[in-house]
Amino acid sequence: MTAPSQRRNRPGALLGLVSLLALTACAGSGAESATTVPPSVVPPTIVESVEKLRDFSAIGPIMTAFVDTNELNGAGLVIVDREDGIVHEQYIGEFAPDRVSLIASSSKMITAGVLLRLADDGLLQLDAPVADAVEWGAGNPEITAAQLLSNSSGLPGLFQSVGYGPHSCQFLPDREIEECGSEVFLSDADDAEVIPPDTEFRYGGAQWQVAGALAEAVSGKPWSELIDEIYVQPCNVASLGYNNHWSTARGFTYPVDLDPAELAPTENPHMEGGAYITAPDYARLMLMHLRGGVCDGGRVLSEASVERAHADRVLEAYGEAGVGQPGYGLGWWVDRPTGIVSDGGAYGSQPWLDLEDGYGAYLVIEATSGIGQRLYGELAPVVDRAMN
Repeated sequence: MTAPSQRRNRPGALLGLVSLLALTACAGSGAESATTVPPSVVPPTIVESVEKLRDFSAIGPIMTAFVDTNELNGAGLVIVDREDGIVHEQYIGEFAPDRVSLIASSSKMITAGVLLRLADDGLLQLDAPVADAVEWGAGNPEITAAQLLSNSSGLPGLFQSVGYGPHSCQFLPDREIEECGSEVFLSDADDAEVIPPDTEFRYGGAQWQVAGALAEAVSGKPWSELIDEIYVQPCNVASLGYNNHWSTARGFTYPVDLDPAELAPTENPHMEGGAYITAPDYARLMLMHLRGGVCDGGRVLSEASVERAHADRVLEAYGEAGVGQPGYGLGWWVDRPTGIVSDGGAYGSQPWLDLEDGYGAYLVIEATSGIGQRLYGELAPVVDRAMN
């Protein structure tokens, strides 16, 4: 991902502004007295207002020009702050706060969060073999849940083969997810393609469907119920749901004639790319991550689980081999130079969190990953300047 590479010295800049305010406030007392007033005497309310002075005026014109140039149907952007919540929303064209979009791989951080929650509840051990939890785990006895969620299981990934035959059940809405997970793990047709876990980063693929099957097995609940209990209720994100539309979509360009609300229910929701949601609701989930796992309606994840989701597991688990491979946690890409985490999708959605500066943003379009990345490249530094 492309991320802002420069950190600004906000305390220094703020001190300069506060000092200027102090001098201005005392200007009527004469030059000598003005220059001797320390910044510490500036009222806290003024300091707070300076810290939160944000200018988002450049965002709308950038998005409008990009949408027009690329002939998109629109775009949405929601910015969140750890302390202040949602601080800005921008919608262009057909987009509005209530527009529900399919988000492809931006589903991954949500899926990973379900298993992190089950681990918090003591129903799952992320670093234990899947075989410890389900009988069919014996098909790959070394693979753990954490490896599934960090694209590190050694199973064929999305880029090894998009429609990998032995694992095709992941794309079929008429199947059942635990049945599919069992089929993937017990198959011997993939033996020549499977490598030892934590040796090569293999993005996507059926390892994510296995993770969902494991979640249903250890919880005894269908995926839709887990989503409702873990996210929808405490975070007030009623638009969030999962389906399995890929056999209809047939490709990585947004299926413009496909309304998520019109998809038939499935017992095999697609774990790595089947979520749909509105922009403000996705932003609320990002805010939960910024706030240590808490939504307005209660705790979703423990602080330890949130930190683990954002940590670069590839670098930690692979040893020297991890240095040359992408940074990735549990459902989040990790940009090593900046520490920014993201979860971009094939349809152009791009959520990112600046954990150090305490803000995040969710960009959504309905197009392709490449187009979304270009718009992200234009917006990310502008958002960073506004928030800092």
